Amino acid sequence: MTDSTIRSAAPSAVNPAVSPAVHSALTPGAVAVITGGAAGIGLAAAKRFAQLGLRVCIADLGAERLAHAVDQIAAVAANGKQDVFAQPTDVSRIEDVQRLQTVVRERFGGTDVLMNNAGIQIGSTIFGPGDHWQRILGVNLWGVIHGTQTFVPEMIERGRPGLVINTGSKQGITTPPGDPAYNVAKAGLKAFTEALQHELRNSANGKLSAHLLIPGFVFTDLTRRDRTEKPAGAWTPEETVDFMMERLAAGDFYILCPDNDVPRSLDERRILWAAGDIVENRPPLSRWHPDYAAAFEAFIKQR
Repeated sequence: MTDSTIRSAAPSAVNPAVSPAVHSALTPGAVAVITGGAAGIGLAAAKRFAQLGLRVCIADLGAERLAHAVDQIAAVAANGKQDVFAQPTDVSRIEDVQRLQTVVRERFGGTDVLMNNAGIQIGSTIFGPGDHWQRILGVNLWGVIHGTQTFVPEMIERGRPGLVINTGSKQGITTPPGDPAYNVAKAGLKAFTEALQHELRNSANGKLSAHLLIPGFVFTDLTRRDRTEKPAGAWTPEETVDFMMERLAAGDFYILCPDNDVPRSLDERRILWAAGDIVENRPPLSRWHPDYAAAFEAFIKQR
């Protein structure tokens, strides 16, 4: 996958019923490994891959959660549980990720699609508990690094069409106040995935590419808090995966998802303003600075 294959046009929300295009790596018999696969976006992706005929391994924590997820994935897989299994994995521990790779190789022969999706959001402050910082960075950033460094060299050696999908966040781009450890982890993940794609473009003969999934507001265990019903503004995990599949087929690196409240045009203006803090020499996070409130609102209206 080269830069010339990446579309620059702003995409619209996808209707899976009228969007048959599928990335060349997502073929029957290929092997997908999804971390954080027991719920949310990871589970929705695992089910979609299984529907396409891929063999699927989900990695997560919690034996009961994993078993329930395997049942759901197997229900839509052509060969049922023959093509689906789960491996308990703490992605912040390199030995767990290495064990995951070994088990996948023994069961399925190797990996073609790696989705580094595991993430936590337990809250943080600049001077807050250090163990929160270590856990958030361990899962959200180091988990991606561990997964990539463990799986991708062998994926390159396989010489087959392949994908690495890293689940990022808009908070890693606009870095809003309120949860600095999460922002730092997701900003690092963005930079890491950009460097990874550059490396793959020059070393994998175009057969393996990396992609940054940037969800909008998605109703998952990570975002539900005390809510029992999906807010009107949120997408479901399935809607997010529908959009991801369309943009993978189109060759996008940055898979910037809208939701029911925020269209792509508004995301673009927010991202441009954040970059403008550096270019215009404004205070950091000026979007939330009272002296720049009127200027930001005027900037947003320019869209």
